[in-house]
Amino acid sequence: MTRAIPVAADFDPVPSLTSVPAITVAVAAETPVGSDLVAVLAGSGASSLAGAEFGDLGSVGFTAGLGQTHVVAGTPATVVAGIGAGALTLGSARDVGAAIAKSVPSATAIAIVVGDVPAEVAQGLVEGVILARYSWNALRATAASTQLEAITVVSASADVEAGARRGHLKALATTVSRDLANAPPAHLTAVRWADIAERVAPEFGLGVEIHDRDWLLAERCGGIIAVNGGSDEEPRLITLTYTPEAPVSNGHHVVLVGKGLTYDSGGLAIKPGDVVHAMMKNDMSGGGALFASMLVLRDLQVPTKVTAHIMCTDNMPSGTAMKMGDVITHRDGTTVEVMNTDAEGRLIMADALLMGAEVKPDAIIDIATLTGACMRSLGTDIAGVMGTSQALVDLVRVAGEATGEPVWQLPMGANYRAELDSDVADMKNLGSMNAGASSAAEFLAHFAKGIPWAHIDIAGVAATVGPNGWKTRGMSGFGARLLVDVLERFTPEQG
Repeated sequence: MTRAIPVAADFDPVPSLTSVPAITVAVAAETPVGSDLVAVLAGSGASSLAGAEFGDLGSVGFTAGLGQTHVVAGTPATVVAGIGAGALTLGSARDVGAAIAKSVPSATAIAIVVGDVPAEVAQGLVEGVILARYSWNALRATAASTQLEAITVVSASADVEAGARRGHLKALATTVSRDLANAPPAHLTAVRWADIAERVAPEFGLGVEIHDRDWLLAERCGGIIAVNGGSDEEPRLITLTYTPEAPVSNGHHVVLVGKGLTYDSGGLAIKPGDVVHAMMKNDMSGGGALFASMLVLRDLQVPTKVTAHIMCTDNMPSGTAMKMGDVITHRDGTTVEVMNTDAEGRLIMADALLMGAEVKPDAIIDIATLTGACMRSLGTDIAGVMGTSQALVDLVRVAGEATGEPVWQLPMGANYRAELDSDVADMKNLGSMNAGASSAAEFLAHFAKGIPWAHIDIAGVAATVGPNGWKTRGMSGFGARLLVDVLERFTPEQG
């Protein structure tokens, strides 16, 4: 096959796996050698550092407001930033960490003097620093932001080290998710993504299975076969498994399903040639968030067993493409009439949901850039969540609040399911022009087969529309930390 855009065989679309800053934790409140930015939290117990008297900063307008910074000249190659910390929580610490990272954009080695703070404050500070400095530079001659080399959290508190390392891992999940979504479609095909998974999964303690088109056809995965019909690129199913070690295992099992549409032209229902079409490289953001979340489960010692299915393909128009009016058959025999080839995400996810249900897990959670209707309803800062288990939906909402990745519950019900009735098949893949997020959820619910299930629609939040703090320009990586948090908190009562 000849590509229109040649891509180097050794191109790496996931630079975050090799260029994340080292996290070190000092055990005494003293200036680390080699740091070019030393940030002191107001109220940390340090009244001065590098000759700067923090009691005098009021005269220059520093009021110790949350996230406020004031840069003070210090010893050679060292800058001191006084940070207004207030009573920090995980979320506000994340914002303060971003303020630290941006106070001196050229700093490569950042030290933060925190005093005696809870572990979650250290976690939030580290997350904020790393995420605020993120930029995807795989195809740039010059990096868009100065790359961090090290972060040092200075404290005598025994809880700080664990919190800082948690923050490092949580941030890694988001940066990997951002990497994948930022990669152009020719640089992240289904095959290339599968190759990445096969290479890195064992490094993170994961089992990995890669399935090609022939396997998917043999296993009756009619949705992804149909959607892939117009493409020159083969589809792939990436299956990752995480099994916790016996001492930490809680004996429970969750299946995750992710939409991995590496590029969505809309198929024969082609999208308009506008900015929305150009953004469709990010239609794999749900699968990207899921993939990234899996990479940190072992090191966070998450107690829940996890099986993750990522359905990967693009959706292209051609003489062999799926047509409106076609009827496809899924692995359970359900027939679906295709009313719109641009409602393809639910088609490729249906068979993955079925595979998940077949192993009888405690719960299934899927995540996808599924519907423009969700974005119209909730905008670009809040994702939608729906499900058949209110306890599971509530768990997702709690995790969203903790991670700064908020979700809002949208309704489901028989009235939305009725919109999917077909004259020639068991179901249609599209409801009416109204409440499209809810009818799409009803479609997916059919394939969860009664297993407690939740669906996260991230169509509106996959890209950062208004960069701010730790939310940087480009693809957001929304959902990676949220999924990790859900898995850490999961109990069978939430299934």
